[in-house]
Amino acid sequence: MKLEAHLEKISSFEHLELLANQIVEGFISGMHKSPFHGFSAEFAEHKIYNPGESTKHIDWKLFAKTDRLYTKRYEEETNLRCHLIIDNSSSMHYPKLKENQLFYENKIGFSVLASAVLMNLLKKQRDAVGLSVYSDIYEYYSPEKGSERHHRMILNKLEEVLMQNKTTRKTDTVTFLHQIAENIHRRSMVILFTDMFQSEDNDKIFKALQHLKHNKHRVVVFHVYDKKTELNFSFDNTPRKFIDVETGEEINLFAENTQEMYQKEVQSYFKTIEATCMQYQIRYVPVSVDENFEKILLTYLVEKQKFG
Repeated sequence: MKLEAHLEKISSFEHLELLANQIVEGFISGMHKSPFHGFSAEFAEHKIYNPGESTKHIDWKLFAKTDRLYTKRYEEETNLRCHLIIDNSSSMHYPKLKENQLFYENKIGFSVLASAVLMNLLKKQRDAVGLSVYSDIYEYYSPEKGSERHHRMILNKLEEVLMQNKTTRKTDTVTFLHQIAENIHRRSMVILFTDMFQSEDNDKIFKALQHLKHNKHRVVVFHVYDKKTELNFSFDNTPRKFIDVETGEEINLFAENTQEMYQKEVQSYFKTIEATCMQYQIRYVPVSVDENFEKILLTYLVEKQKFG
């Protein structure tokens, strides 16, 4: 999905909203050619008919066109509650952007725009959205609501996340995922954007993720990473100093000498996360910052279909 226009800087949340809307509109128009054809132009005003519901609101004209049963939606109807969670620790602000790069070419910018894109889709379907942001503190919490005012308040917060001058902040994923789980009282879709860098052992992380499911929430983990450097460890063969942005720890090495071993370790880690998420019935989706947002939107739509 190519963006028709690039916004190099965000000066107000309207621009973030505009870019998110552009991505969603492009995605919806593309769905005419996809297995999700039924969602296409009318999907903002309809929902799929579930067996057992009253048939009086079925849109028979749409059935004639699509051969699928949809019921008409109403202004006051909120079909889904979605809580977005963003890891805002120092490692998420990697890679450091150069002047000619777009804000969503690092992990935090990508996660913020992806969240705005999902919010746009939720808004079109009149669903409720909430937001949590954490690092070494629980930076922000807003419960799930569907009003225009609430939507704009969250967009404003997302813009603030982008504009922050990031001090060194570690990740305390375990503590805050448990707190967030306690905050979400009604059954929701919970979507987490994180790079999965943390000092705690994996068992604690997965127990915290499992806690998010305690009220029968559907949980999606978008594992955000930079494919070139964090997955492939692709650097030129000059001696480099690598600095841990969360601890300040330094190491000097030639990237080529350790690239093969590094790739094996990272791929093993990704497989461990994927297998454990599958065990806990958590949807795990690795996504690189150089990808478009189609994978994120399709994942959301598939999970929403399973939500009922």
